[in-house]
Amino acid sequence: MLSTILTPSPRTPTLGALLLAALMITTQTLHAQNAPERPRAREAGVVVGIMPTGPLNAITDVEGVRVGQVTIVEGTDIRTGVTAILPHPGNTFHDRVPAAIVVANGFGKLVGLSQVQELGELETPILLTCTLCVWKAADAMTEWLLAQPEMEGVRSINPLIGETNDGRLNDIRARPLSAEAVIRALETAAPGPVEEGSVGAGTGTISFGWKGGIGTSSRQLPERLGGYTVGVLVQSNYGGSLTINGAPVGRELQRYSFRDELIEDDTLNPSPTDFGQSADGSIMIVVATDAPLDSRNLERLARRAIIGLGRTGSNMSNGSGDYVIAFSTAPEVRRKRQGTSSRRSDPATSERLVTNDQITPLFQAVAEATEEAIYNSLFRATTVEGIGGNRVEALPLDSTLEILKRYNALDWDEILDP
Repeated sequence: MLSTILTPSPRTPTLGALLLAALMITTQTLHAQNAPERPRAREAGVVVGIMPTGPLNAITDVEGVRVGQVTIVEGTDIRTGVTAILPHPGNTFHDRVPAAIVVANGFGKLVGLSQVQELGELETPILLTCTLCVWKAADAMTEWLLAQPEMEGVRSINPLIGETNDGRLNDIRARPLSAEAVIRALETAAPGPVEEGSVGAGTGTISFGWKGGIGTSSRQLPERLGGYTVGVLVQSNYGGSLTINGAPVGRELQRYSFRDELIEDDTLNPSPTDFGQSADGSIMIVVATDAPLDSRNLERLARRAIIGLGRTGSNMSNGSGDYVIAFSTAPEVRRKRQGTSSRRSDPATSERLVTNDQITPLFQAVAEATEEAIYNSLFRATTVEGIGGNRVEALPLDSTLEILKRYNALDWDEILDP
């Protein structure tokens, strides 16, 4: 899936929207031309876990889920964007999905949190963007939803907007997200491959001192374990000591949190930037599944995504906003706005829910998919230079793969399937 800024919007655009689209198309095209193609983690031999992936190894392997992204690159200072995740092709406000949110560390601005926790359902798409843009994104999506068919008379909407802070590379105080960009992300969201790395809400993010961004992965359970799919999308922007398949990549490359305070050898060079020194940062993790789960078990599923985050070397620092949003797309557990507002009391539906005893394979799947999605966000990200001349390098893949080979952390699929 190409970044959706390259896809015409079906709405009749204003002159301002046309100018904005032209600018974004030009800058994104130049950005893509200047960036060499980088492999996804699995393409480079980083095989995570034991579960098979879905066909695309993306959140869109969950049937009905669509992703739309707008990348905003303007001049030397604006490096941001927006990523939209839609649970199904219909109107989520009228055809709601069960959902849950887990707050691993709450230093963040997740708009819409309390209602999802209270009601256990999602009534809007999910938007990811930069910290100071969340309220502009919420307002734009609310206006867009109110204008949809059969939304007349609606007087309450709970937009769900997540964020990470891209202020090291982006002029975040300019709050450069426009309503046109939000609408474009929503209206051009599509199934299929998802663009990763320095795109959308990940345009200006940093992880472990290298360029972070958008990443995605999925797991497909075999039929004897239920046959369900779990997909994950992340917006990575956090610190710690990068670990890939158990290999201490950050330590080997001498870039990790508290490095200069921990090393007393004066012969070693100091960290080239303070980006790798900072322990602070955030991550948004979005989990989708077609397994029929209620909000209680979706919360349990979301908690296991943190296992995958921990495997990558995150320390979930004091200044980190670490959130997991999980939802089920299974038609039998959706909730109509009118009529039967909750189908959980329907005995027939209850019989079709995944039980506590059946859910463990999904726990394994979400931990693996989260871990791999984060690796993809790093492998696919490109070097970005932004505000103040700050330049954040992409993870050096040649050096990384040499380390992984030395630690026997590559090509584990050959072990699973000799």
